[in-house]
Amino acid sequence: MRDPRTRHDRSLVTTPPLPPQPLSPLDGRYRAAVSGLADYLSEAGLNRARVEVEVEWIILLADRGLFGATALTDAQKESLRALYRDFGQAEIDWLAEKEAVTRHDVKAVEYLVRDRLASLGLDAIAELTHFACTSEDINSASYALTVKRAVENVWLPKLRAVIAALSDLAREHRDAAMLSRTHGQPATPSTMGKELAVFAWRLGRVADQIEAGEYLAKFSGATGTWSAHVVAAPDVDWPELSRTFIEGLGIHFNVLTTQIESHDWQVELYDRARHAGGILHNLATDVWTYISMGFFAQIPVAGATGSSTMPHKINPIRFENAEANLEIAGGLFATLASTLVTSRLQRDLTDSTTQRNIGVAFGHSLLALDNLQRGLTEILLARDVLLADLDANWEVLAEAIQTVVRAEIVAGRSQITDPYALLKDLTRGRRVGGPELAEFVEGLDIGADAKARLVALTPATYTGLADRLVDEL
Repeated sequence: MRDPRTRHDRSLVTTPPLPPQPLSPLDGRYRAAVSGLADYLSEAGLNRARVEVEVEWIILLADRGLFGATALTDAQKESLRALYRDFGQAEIDWLAEKEAVTRHDVKAVEYLVRDRLASLGLDAIAELTHFACTSEDINSASYALTVKRAVENVWLPKLRAVIAALSDLAREHRDAAMLSRTHGQPATPSTMGKELAVFAWRLGRVADQIEAGEYLAKFSGATGTWSAHVVAAPDVDWPELSRTFIEGLGIHFNVLTTQIESHDWQVELYDRARHAGGILHNLATDVWTYISMGFFAQIPVAGATGSSTMPHKINPIRFENAEANLEIAGGLFATLASTLVTSRLQRDLTDSTTQRNIGVAFGHSLLALDNLQRGLTEILLARDVLLADLDANWEVLAEAIQTVVRAEIVAGRSQITDPYALLKDLTRGRRVGGPELAEFVEGLDIGADAKARLVALTPATYTGLADRLVDEL
């Protein structure tokens, strides 16, 4: 027997470190699909917005002539605004070095603005930098700006693109009769177009809610009371000035807060984004199921491999990838919403690290949207499979027959009692073909017109208003 002391312990094997690598797949494998969000929801994007808020506050205070300041010229304003408009690697590096000393990210931004004021010969107004502000004044405005821009410029257009792709497929397949399945069992037929339209309708409603959402910021000092402001300039209407400033940035003003803006707008947004993700997850699993049933055929991609051992396979990876990333995004959105809704007394710092994951949540959601948009262009409807499925399930017409019989009874054209039980005995748990149903209908005590309608009915024509409902889009 081998002495265990001589056994090779793999845990002791060491390998040289790799070059610096991204820990998140969003910054590695999937970077191309989500990079648009980084302009807004990265640390650099947040710092650029912070600089923007600091600069615009200086300009407004100077324009109001507060404390004897002289309004800046247009040229001076443009030079100052270039600090955030041309924000790039030099500023990113400068802030990283300064924060290593200050150990405070917003203070580093303040020092950057002061440094640039000096270089522009504007030392006289240097003390207007970060004037009477608490860090949360700058941060709340910066997060409102960056999240708003990320949603409106990147995430929401991608959601709208998925809705548009769904709507196009719904219109294309509006008349493609298909057997429904309620509880997984054959049920009253619909059309593929109508079923896809349901998802487009649901998503459109939530997208409209997100588009109408507010992005709020506070700008009222250390505990939301403008205390330092009033001491410095008692005659200034600080709430009015703050509202003018925040609304001038294109966001909404929250007048009643603690040290922090209460984040309720973020909770609303993330709950709605999670809601949209739930609908998208439902779409992904339904389309995956339709593919597994043969209702949709997948378009082969040249050079792609479905399985390392089974050459015939085309896997529905777009929908599987979307499903998984929606689950990750949903979990993160739920955490953001549940954490940000609460702050101990006038302020605690749990929101700070939590908000740094906003981009991660939207990143996984955007990746899912990208996969869904692509996936919806890589499937073809197999109408012959749909028709074969319908033709194998004539018993679904039992609903139509018993409903018509009921109408005939009410109209006085039938003496049948309990039509539901009559059809249940005929069809429950049994396969019934077209000829059997036709024979059954011919023997019913109903009017000639009703009998003719039922005899002519097939599973493929029993789709009600499904075709027309697509027009609701």
